[in-house]
Amino acid sequence: MGMGGSKIQVSLIGGSKPPLWAIEAAEEVGKLIARRGATLVCGGMRGVMEAACRGAREEGGLTVGIIPYYEKDKANKYLDVVIPTGLGLARNALVAASGDVVIAIDGVWGTLSEIALAKNLGKGIVVLGAEWELSGVEYADTPEEAVDTAFRMIEE
Repeated sequence: MGMGGSKIQVSLIGGSKPPLWAIEAAEEVGKLIARRGATLVCGGMRGVMEAACRGAREEGGLTVGIIPYYEKDKANKYLDVVIPTGLGLARNALVAASGDVVIAIDGVWGTLSEIALAKNLGKGIVVLGAEWELSGVEYADTPEEAVDTAFRMIEE
């Protein structure tokens, strides 16, 4: 459990212009996170982030977006909480720090930067369907496996 018995927070990271499989996977991951009663934290923009938030919302889950801009209206419409940072890419550090565990779906350099930041913070990281080979992260083949692995990491 998180600090002080608070809800588990899962940071979901991934690209803003993903292929269709990644959008479908992210939506399913969002649903599965919500079903477990955890809070979904993401970068709050489009693509994988928006799809995961849509899935979480469908299951009544709580969604938080830490966006790179000052303007809240730039965030995706499936967020319960929008945190406008005005930090640009530096907001990636906040997304990485906010999760008790991190799930990455697809993505390129922004996602890799978040993985590196999360790793430096000692977070467990699950990668679903990415092409890179990184040591120290777990790989999953399905949304279910990704979420199961993430929650196992939190318990360990």
